[in-house]
Amino acid sequence: MLEFALFPKVLFVSLLEQTSIVTALFITVVFFLILLILGWRKSYLLKKESDKLNKTFSLDSDENKKSYRDFTEGHLYDNN
Repeated sequence: MLEFALFPKVLFVSLLEQTSIVTALFITVVFFLILLILGWRKSYLLKKESDKLNKTFSLDSDENKKSYRDFTEGHLYDNN
């Protein structure tokens, strides 16, 4: 009869432990989900900014279109 009297208390303690474990896991999942969403957002914003900068500063500037000029024909180099 003592066993039947302790059974509800043991069951309650067991459920309490399971509830606290589930709560801790839920909080952990929510925390990492927030980090994941912030990471995706940051990645999207960086990609958008990179595309914007690539359009603004294209590699086809005037300096890249100039033909190569040999700089070693000056007076400092003995190429007579």
